[in-house]
Amino acid sequence: MTAHRPPLFRDPQSAVGRRVDDLLARLTTDERIAMLHQFAPAVERLDVGAFRTGQEALHGVAWMGPATVFPQAVGLGATWNPELVRRVGEAVSREARAMRAKDDRVGLNVWAPTVNLLRHPLWGRNEEGYAEDPYLTSAVAVAYTRGLRGDHPVHWRTAPILKHWLAHNNETDRDVSSASVRPRVLHEYDLRAFRGAVEAGAVAGVMPAYNLVNGRPNHLSPWLREHLRAWTDRELLVCSDAGAPSNLVDSEKYFATHEEATAAALRAGVDSFTDHGTDGSVMGARLRGALEQGLIDPEDIDRAVRRLLTVRFALGEFDADPHEDDTAYDTPAHRALAREAAEQAVVLLRNEPRAEGPRGRAPLLPLAAGTRLAVVGLLADECKLDWYSGSLLHRSSPLDGLRERFGAVEYAEGTDLVRLRTASGGVLLAPASDAADRARGAEVALDPALLAGRTDLPPLTVTDSPGTDGTVFAMTDWGDGVLTLRAAGGRYLSVAEDGFVRASADQPGGWVVQETFRLVPAGGDQGNQGEHLLQHIATGLYLCVAADGVKVAAEGEPLAVDSVERGEDAVARAAAAADVVVVVAGNDPHINGRETEDRRTLALPPHQERLWRAARDANPDTVLVLVSSYPYAVPEAAADLPAVLWTAHGGQDAGTALARVLAGDVSPAGRLPQTWYRDDADLPDLMDYDVIGSRQTYLYFRGEPLFPFGHGLSYTRFAYTGLTAELTGGRVRVRFTVANTGARASDEVAQVYLRAVDADVPRPAAELAAHERLHLAPGESRELAFDVPVEALGHWDVAHGRWTVEPGRYEVLAAASSTDVRLRAAVEVAGVPSPPRPVLAGGLDAAGYDEQSGTVLVDRHRTHGDAVAPVAAEGSLLYRRCDLGAGLGTVGVEASGEGTVEVLLGGDRVASVTVPATEGPYTYVTVTGPAAAPAGVHDLRVVLRGAVRLARLDFTARG
Repeated sequence: MTAHRPPLFRDPQSAVGRRVDDLLARLTTDERIAMLHQFAPAVERLDVGAFRTGQEALHGVAWMGPATVFPQAVGLGATWNPELVRRVGEAVSREARAMRAKDDRVGLNVWAPTVNLLRHPLWGRNEEGYAEDPYLTSAVAVAYTRGLRGDHPVHWRTAPILKHWLAHNNETDRDVSSASVRPRVLHEYDLRAFRGAVEAGAVAGVMPAYNLVNGRPNHLSPWLREHLRAWTDRELLVCSDAGAPSNLVDSEKYFATHEEATAAALRAGVDSFTDHGTDGSVMGARLRGALEQGLIDPEDIDRAVRRLLTVRFALGEFDADPHEDDTAYDTPAHRALAREAAEQAVVLLRNEPRAEGPRGRAPLLPLAAGTRLAVVGLLADECKLDWYSGSLLHRSSPLDGLRERFGAVEYAEGTDLVRLRTASGGVLLAPASDAADRARGAEVALDPALLAGRTDLPPLTVTDSPGTDGTVFAMTDWGDGVLTLRAAGGRYLSVAEDGFVRASADQPGGWVVQETFRLVPAGGDQGNQGEHLLQHIATGLYLCVAADGVKVAAEGEPLAVDSVERGEDAVARAAAAADVVVVVAGNDPHINGRETEDRRTLALPPHQERLWRAARDANPDTVLVLVSSYPYAVPEAAADLPAVLWTAHGGQDAGTALARVLAGDVSPAGRLPQTWYRDDADLPDLMDYDVIGSRQTYLYFRGEPLFPFGHGLSYTRFAYTGLTAELTGGRVRVRFTVANTGARASDEVAQVYLRAVDADVPRPAAELAAHERLHLAPGESRELAFDVPVEALGHWDVAHGRWTVEPGRYEVLAAASSTDVRLRAAVEVAGVPSPPRPVLAGGLDAAGYDEQSGTVLVDRHRTHGDAVAPVAAEGSLLYRRCDLGAGLGTVGVEASGEGTVEVLLGGDRVASVTVPATEGPYTYVTVTGPAAAPAGVHDLRVVLRGAVRLARLDFTARG
């Protein structure tokens, strides 16, 4: 009798590639196509289970119920501690495994981390990235993905997917807007954040972003093939973002049919299609249609299925589970790690003494034992979650933490207390919330079924009964006139699908926030007094009174807003009764800056500006704590207040962590992961992705920042000595000593920057190349050693399409921030400088310019290549050091559209070519015209006029 042999794909002794091929061969075409949807169904005849790509895990397991909530990603970046972040990733992956053991809806292909660089602080998703710097972002991402992957030699605990490929920093019109990214920015900035994590070997794949880059949707990016998959020998999985495959036709109009679009995305390298929720039939029909029309081949489908199966095998789906012991979450170790991460994320921005204070010239922080505290502000008793948070198992607000650490404190939230009256004299009433019901709401605050509000609570009513004062609502202005209103029972006004207004929300939240309103003057009233309409922002409708309650409708009920108490009055009373007042200000991560919504300004909302000023006026010993997902411009606060701190929303133990830092139990050592600017005027347009040309981030910004990249103070002092830098074996060996010269133990973040001294092209003022967070006791010192690759001194040579390290002098900076340089050393790099552009032999690729004005990069073809077009009527390009040989005789222009292309040397026009109208943007013609330019090496300026799209120029020599 012959024993039954399992199929090869079930044999753990066989090579993974052979097992994948065996399983693939057993699948029918329909089964293979079905696997390309996010929710791949089971193949029961082969006993292959269902599989889901995509489990959000940005700073904890999200959307699947209670889980440990760690600080936001930008807060993890502020720790500058990759080893800590690795441990956070490990904890998250263990909780994902533990939660999946109880709920098979929890996925093990985790969509994290986000490695988009924090190029512009008005980006609505600033909280999701690690830093504005590619080196730091890569270092933290490598650590997090290693933690997520686990250390088993074969089987991954979870399979991380990097988001969002590529150059994605705007939410406004994100599915139709295009980022113009020139080659230098591409290679020196955006690609670097992804490359380090991929090359480290703990990344399963990437997710393309919604936006377009150089006129081409990211889901068709040729760089997926040309760069991403060239960085590693592993099969990388590319998962589309939700709904993005349909966008190629519906909003972007890039293709006429969904079959064409789906085929193009598949051939570009997208393997898993996230579209139409859990229903895979729509995408399946599109893929079958593309196959029947000959737009794709069976090999295209097989290639994507093979990548998907490779990830499933890596996760151990077809073997004994090596991670079966990962069955617990909310462990003591995870709770302690959440607090440690929150402590390390706190950045002390300012800590100055007050000459007339009771402590003489001593800095205000840390707070002395026995200090009588007032804790005030809109976020003083909040533990805010964001869209990618899990549900809280534990909650510690700043008020909680400071009460626990200091005992009784004065408290004032600082909301404006108001009553709302109708024009006819009625007053709005909100039913009191039941305490048990409120607790239940907190448990399920992120349950998708409740995102549109609850209908099991009574709606608001209006009464004109004599003696009825109506409900006192706590009204908060979050900036730009966006209001929330909270009833006395503690719940926020929210609008459900039935249109009724209820006090039903534990917090503002959801994909569409139903808890925000705006006061609109009624009857053209432009003043602060008089009647207003209360507009519901999500729907654009207005509050009106119905027989059975208050609803929203197209025609609103005029309301009068009666002030009961101003928030600043309550804050001033609390502040005056204390030795020190702590003002906690910041943002709600669901309001005025979040996914789908960019910020409008760096300024702190006026409501919160009033609160810190009221506290300061009542008590000069005021500490401003900014708890936010992004930087603020607070120059007056930074100048007028003795102490200012910042931390991202710090997760479940944020309050305890903050209190321990303020009390001096922990010396702060977080460092800013991005520049804090003084004013909106310091920022370029959000859609300007050229960090070099528009002087963005600490790398190129030439103004004076409010707080620089890498900045952060502690409660002690550190001295840097003995810097040496030596070129050897393709590396720069850097050594120096850091000593704690103060009286407190503390972490320090030692930073190494590089600077090109004699560069011929724009180079960063300083560029981070290495760092280490170390702990030193008082009087302790440590020698640090770094090996920096020589390539880190280089840049992308657009003239020759390669990475180059030019010969010359470079500085190595040992620093405490990007502007706080403690030591300098020089290294000399020998070699041959790059030659001039060989334009007679190789022509000019239009996108390879050195400088530009008034142009944008566009797609040369739908599948590959870049071209340049003027934004309006005219644009210009500059190409430096062009070798014209004995002089030019002709210039050939490859272009589409219609217009003229002029070539200038200095101020003189040396050629002008008219491009006739072509059949479309992807139909190129080559037009040649005479040129007259002298011999030698010269800078050429090319001027584009009209609707022309320039791909390249070719030249012939005179004669």
